[in-house]
Amino acid sequence: MPRSIPPAIWALGFVSLLMDVSSELIHSLLPVFMVTALGASALTVGLIEGAAEATAHIVKVFSGALSDYWGRRKPLAVLGYGLGALSKPLFALAPGIGLVVAARLIDRVGKGIRGAPRDALVADIAPPEVRGAAFGLRQSLDTVGAFLGPLLAMGLMILWANDFRAVFWVAVIPAFLSVALLFFGVREPERAASTVRVNPIRRENLARLTAAYWWVVGIGAIFTLARFSEAFLVLRAAQGGLPIALTPLVLVAMNVVYALAAYPFGRLSDRMSHEKLLVLGLLLLIAADAALAWSDHWTWVWAGITLWGLHMGATQGLLATMVADTAPPDLRGTAYGFFNLVCGLAMLVASGLAGLLWDRLGASATFIAGAAFCVAALVAIGFRRNAMP
Repeated sequence: MPRSIPPAIWALGFVSLLMDVSSELIHSLLPVFMVTALGASALTVGLIEGAAEATAHIVKVFSGALSDYWGRRKPLAVLGYGLGALSKPLFALAPGIGLVVAARLIDRVGKGIRGAPRDALVADIAPPEVRGAAFGLRQSLDTVGAFLGPLLAMGLMILWANDFRAVFWVAVIPAFLSVALLFFGVREPERAASTVRVNPIRRENLARLTAAYWWVVGIGAIFTLARFSEAFLVLRAAQGGLPIALTPLVLVAMNVVYALAAYPFGRLSDRMSHEKLLVLGLLLLIAADAALAWSDHWTWVWAGITLWGLHMGATQGLLATMVADTAPPDLRGTAYGFFNLVCGLAMLVASGLAGLLWDRLGASATFIAGAAFCVAALVAIGFRRNAMP
């Protein structure tokens, strides 16, 4: 009988849920707020978002390595979530674009600080036989927040006659509840005392990250190239006639499917070959791309969005589990940091390429290219399987 998931994993899941509710309350409205209330251009919005995401991914490398060097995960996670919470009032107070930029960067620095240590903490707490289920559960609860936030934002905007700042103030509440739950509700496992602290990103330590780990990093990057930004799902739905006011429902629907699928797929990853589950995830993404490339009619678009959410549920927790399984326990923070950095850079490239293809060749070309990257990932998995003794 498999061991049950520890209560601390549930607590970490609800920490993520609360912070995602807070973040998505703001982020689902922020582009419109910047353009309509602060007079920003679309280019400015794009540059701010690009700089913010790049900042988060770069910081993850150093926070993960620091958590390995220090031998502690929770204090860095508390710091990261704390910065995220402190950034929320700044959005409501912002008189111009400058304070929005500062708040967005503080928020993403916080995300970068907490990401790798939190994932390493999940791996440290969860018994190996339920590690996939643990990552799936945390991801599932995180994703519940990702669709509750936009839903709450839409409801409050209707209730309060499009008062952006009032809605932003509401986001402060779940953010600080998230920090409090992490601080009081999660206890970090005791680790063996060490008298010698070694820089985890020294050459001899990085050499301990095996070829199996770097293969997971490479596959994660190809997955990211295949998936690009979910903003293109919203654009495809808008092409099909979805009213602009309802376009947040695209991400709500995708995240509902994602949330429902993440935990069952996480449990499945504890019982079957990880490579087979990766292949299933790629086939789901190919099917999603095919539906979205075929037509912008609502039936095809919503079929594609549903399949996209299933793909996310099948692969995101799985890849986190595979990083934990292939990295030495004392280098897990560093391993997650490099994994997130490479995938973050791949996301910047993928979204730029997707936008270029969309402008030059049309929407279908973007999704066909995504399917082509999926095929490349399938080939990589096939080569690795053939090369194994």
